[in-house]
Amino acid sequence: MAKHFKDTMTHPTDLLLIFTRNPELGKCKTRLAATVGDEIALDIYKFLLNHTKNFTKGLNISKWVCYSDNIWENDIWDNFIYDKKVQYGDELGQRMANAFMDGFEAGHKKIIIIGSDMYDLTENDLKEAFNSLHHHDYVIGPAIDGGYYLLGMKVFNPTLFENKNWGMDTVLEATLHDLKDENYIMLAPKNDIDYFEDIKDIEIFRTFLKN
Repeated sequence: MAKHFKDTMTHPTDLLLIFTRNPELGKCKTRLAATVGDEIALDIYKFLLNHTKNFTKGLNISKWVCYSDNIWENDIWDNFIYDKKVQYGDELGQRMANAFMDGFEAGHKKIIIIGSDMYDLTENDLKEAFNSLHHHDYVIGPAIDGGYYLLGMKVFNPTLFENKNWGMDTVLEATLHDLKDENYIMLAPKNDIDYFEDIKDIEIFRTFLKN
Protein backbone atom coordinates (compact mmCIF):
# COMPACT_ATOMS: atom_id res chain seq x y z
CA MET A 1 0.00 0.00 0.00
CA ALA A 2 1.34 3.42 -0.90
CA LYS A 3 2.28 5.73 1.93
CA HIS A 4 0.70 9.16 2.10
CA PHE A 5 2.17 12.02 4.09
CA LYS A 6 0.35 15.12 5.25
CA ASP A 7 1.94 18.54 4.84
CA THR A 8 1.96 18.85 8.62
CA MET A 9 4.73 16.25 8.67
CA THR A 10 7.12 18.87 7.39
CA HIS A 11 7.57 22.36 8.72
CA PRO A 12 9.62 25.48 7.92
CA THR A 13 11.75 24.81 11.03
CA ASP A 14 12.90 21.68 9.19
CA LEU A 15 15.92 22.21 6.95
CA LEU A 16 17.07 20.25 3.92
CA LEU A 17 20.73 20.64 2.97
CA ILE A 18 21.41 19.83 -0.68
CA PHE A 19 25.13 19.40 -1.33
CA THR A 20 26.03 20.02 -4.96
CA ARG A 21 29.07 20.48 -7.11
CA ASN A 22 29.18 23.35 -9.56
CA PRO A 23 28.24 21.68 -12.88
CA GLU A 24 31.46 22.35 -14.78
CA LEU A 25 33.12 20.19 -17.41
CA GLY A 26 35.70 17.88 -15.89
CA LYS A 27 34.82 18.79 -12.30
CA CYS A 28 31.80 16.60 -11.50
CA LYS A 29 31.03 12.88 -11.57
CA THR A 30 34.70 12.20 -12.28
CA ARG A 31 34.45 8.47 -11.53
CA LEU A 32 31.60 8.18 -14.00
CA ALA A 33 33.52 10.33 -16.49
CA ALA A 34 36.40 7.85 -16.44
CA THR A 35 34.11 5.53 -18.42
CA VAL A 36 31.71 7.76 -20.36
CA GLY A 37 33.80 10.91 -20.81
CA ASP A 38 33.57 14.39 -19.29
CA GLU A 39 30.79 15.73 -21.53
CA ILE A 40 28.39 12.83 -20.97
CA ALA A 41 29.17 12.85 -17.25
CA LEU A 42 28.34 16.56 -17.10
CA ASP A 43 25.07 16.04 -18.98
CA ILE A 44 24.10 13.27 -16.58
CA TYR A 45 24.99 15.40 -13.57
CA LYS A 46 22.88 18.30 -14.88
CA PHE A 47 20.01 15.84 -15.35
CA LEU A 48 20.42 14.66 -11.74
CA LEU A 49 20.53 18.24 -10.46
CA ASN A 50 17.26 18.98 -12.24
CA HIS A 51 15.77 15.77 -10.86
CA THR A 52 16.80 16.80 -7.34
CA LYS A 53 15.22 20.20 -7.84
CA ASN A 54 11.96 18.63 -9.01
CA PHE A 55 11.50 16.31 -6.02
CA THR A 56 12.52 18.91 -3.41
CA LYS A 57 10.90 22.14 -4.60
CA GLY A 58 7.43 21.28 -3.27
CA LEU A 59 8.49 20.46 0.28
CA ASN A 60 7.15 22.86 2.92
CA ILE A 61 10.52 23.27 4.59
CA SER A 62 13.60 25.44 4.43
CA LYS A 63 16.07 24.38 1.75
CA TRP A 64 19.72 25.31 1.36
CA VAL A 65 21.62 24.52 -1.82
CA CYS A 66 25.25 24.25 -0.74
CA TYR A 67 27.61 24.77 -3.67
CA SER A 68 31.07 23.20 -3.71
CA ASP A 69 32.85 26.30 -5.06
CA ASN A 70 30.74 29.40 -5.61
CA ILE A 71 27.15 30.46 -6.07
CA TRP A 72 25.96 30.78 -9.63
CA GLU A 73 23.44 33.57 -10.15
CA ASN A 74 21.68 32.05 -13.16
CA ASP A 75 21.23 28.51 -11.94
CA ILE A 76 18.26 26.12 -11.84
CA TRP A 77 17.45 26.76 -8.18
CA ASP A 78 14.62 29.28 -7.69
CA ASN A 79 15.74 32.03 -5.30
CA PHE A 80 12.25 32.15 -3.80
CA ILE A 81 12.40 28.44 -2.87
CA TYR A 82 16.07 27.82 -2.09
CA ASP A 83 18.67 29.70 -0.08
CA LYS A 84 22.15 29.38 -1.54
CA LYS A 85 25.33 28.80 0.40
CA VAL A 86 28.92 27.82 -0.28
CA GLN A 87 30.38 24.80 1.47
CA TYR A 88 33.42 25.50 3.64
CA GLY A 89 35.94 23.23 5.31
CA ASP A 90 39.04 21.29 4.31
CA GLU A 91 37.26 18.02 3.48
CA LEU A 92 33.76 16.65 3.04
CA GLY A 93 33.24 15.78 6.70
CA GLN A 94 34.10 19.29 7.82
CA ARG A 95 31.91 20.83 5.14
CA MET A 96 28.91 18.72 6.16
CA ALA A 97 29.51 19.38 9.86
CA ASN A 98 29.72 23.12 9.22
CA ALA A 99 26.46 23.08 7.24
CA PHE A 100 24.65 21.25 10.05
CA MET A 101 26.14 23.58 12.66
CA ASP A 102 25.07 26.66 10.69
CA GLY A 103 21.58 25.20 10.28
CA PHE A 104 21.12 24.60 13.99
CA GLU A 105 22.55 28.02 14.82
CA ALA A 106 19.98 29.52 12.43
CA GLY A 107 17.22 27.99 14.56
CA HIS A 108 16.29 24.87 12.63
CA LYS A 109 15.14 21.91 14.70
CA LYS A 110 15.48 18.97 12.31
CA ILE A 111 18.12 18.92 9.58
CA ILE A 112 18.69 16.41 6.79
CA ILE A 113 21.48 16.40 4.23
CA ILE A 114 21.40 14.78 0.79
CA GLY A 115 23.61 14.89 -2.26
CA SER A 116 22.42 15.73 -5.75
CA ASP A 117 23.04 12.42 -7.52
CA MET A 118 20.13 10.30 -6.26
CA TYR A 119 17.84 9.23 -9.07
CA ASP A 120 15.95 6.85 -6.73
CA LEU A 121 15.08 9.48 -4.11
CA THR A 122 11.56 10.98 -3.98
CA GLU A 123 9.67 13.72 -2.19
CA ASN A 124 7.85 11.12 -0.10
CA ASP A 125 11.17 9.59 0.94
CA LEU A 126 12.21 12.96 2.34
CA LYS A 127 8.88 13.43 4.10
CA GLU A 128 9.27 10.00 5.65
CA ALA A 129 12.79 10.89 6.78
CA PHE A 130 11.73 14.16 8.42
CA ASN A 131 8.74 12.45 10.00
CA SER A 132 11.00 9.78 11.50
CA LEU A 133 12.84 12.51 13.40
CA HIS A 134 9.71 13.02 15.51
CA HIS A 135 10.57 9.76 17.26
CA HIS A 136 14.32 9.39 16.66
CA ASP A 137 17.33 11.65 17.09
CA TYR A 138 18.97 10.49 13.86
CA VAL A 139 17.95 9.06 10.49
CA ILE A 140 20.27 7.53 7.94
CA GLY A 141 19.68 6.34 4.38
CA PRO A 142 22.20 3.62 3.53
CA ALA A 143 23.64 3.55 0.02
CA ILE A 144 24.22 0.21 -1.64
CA ASP A 145 27.90 1.07 -2.18
CA GLY A 146 28.65 1.28 1.55
CA GLY A 147 28.11 5.01 2.03
CA TYR A 148 24.90 6.86 2.78
CA TYR A 149 22.62 8.98 0.63
CA LEU A 150 20.88 10.80 3.49
CA LEU A 151 21.73 11.76 7.05
CA GLY A 152 19.47 13.64 9.42
CA MET A 153 19.52 14.69 13.05
CA LYS A 154 17.87 16.94 15.59
CA VAL A 155 20.91 17.03 17.87
CA PHE A 156 24.22 18.17 16.38
CA ASN A 157 26.82 15.42 16.65
CA PRO A 158 30.23 16.35 15.20
CA THR A 159 31.57 12.83 15.78
CA LEU A 160 29.61 11.61 12.75
CA PHE A 161 31.83 13.71 10.49
CA GLU A 162 35.21 12.80 11.97
CA ASN A 163 37.64 9.98 11.10
CA LYS A 164 35.82 8.83 7.96
CA ASN A 165 37.35 7.81 4.63
CA TRP A 166 34.91 9.76 2.50
CA GLY A 167 34.08 8.15 -0.81
CA MET A 168 35.02 4.68 0.45
CA ASP A 169 32.74 1.74 1.24
CA THR A 170 33.48 2.02 4.98
CA VAL A 171 31.57 5.26 5.61
CA LEU A 172 28.22 3.69 6.49
CA GLU A 173 29.76 1.12 8.83
CA ALA A 174 31.85 3.76 10.59
CA THR A 175 28.85 6.08 10.94
CA LEU A 176 26.65 3.32 12.36
CA HIS A 177 29.41 2.54 14.85
CA ASP A 178 29.23 6.17 16.01
CA LEU A 179 25.44 5.82 16.35
CA LYS A 180 25.44 2.46 18.15
CA ASP A 181 24.31 3.97 21.46
CA GLU A 182 22.01 6.57 19.89
CA ASN A 183 18.32 6.61 18.99
CA TYR A 184 18.43 6.28 15.20
CA ILE A 185 16.43 4.74 12.36
CA MET A 186 17.56 3.45 8.98
CA LEU A 187 15.69 3.98 5.74
CA ALA A 188 15.58 1.58 2.80
CA PRO A 189 18.89 1.13 0.95
CA LYS A 190 19.21 3.02 -2.34
CA ASN A 191 21.67 3.27 -5.18
CA ASP A 192 23.56 6.52 -5.68
CA ILE A 193 25.23 7.26 -8.99
CA ASP A 194 29.01 7.34 -9.06
CA TYR A 195 30.09 4.78 -11.64
CA PHE A 196 28.98 3.57 -15.07
CA GLU A 197 27.70 0.36 -13.44
CA ASP A 198 25.23 2.48 -11.44
CA ILE A 199 23.43 3.69 -14.56
CA LYS A 200 24.00 1.14 -17.31
CA ASP A 201 20.81 -0.81 -16.58
CA ILE A 202 18.54 2.21 -15.93
CA GLU A 203 16.37 3.06 -18.93
CA ILE A 204 16.37 6.84 -18.47
CA PHE A 205 20.16 7.02 -18.82
CA ARG A 206 20.38 5.12 -22.08
CA THR A 207 19.73 8.32 -24.02
CA PHE A 208 22.92 9.81 -22.61
CA LEU A 209 24.94 6.72 -23.45
CA LYS A 210 24.05 6.49 -27.15
CA ASN A 211 26.88 7.27 -29.55
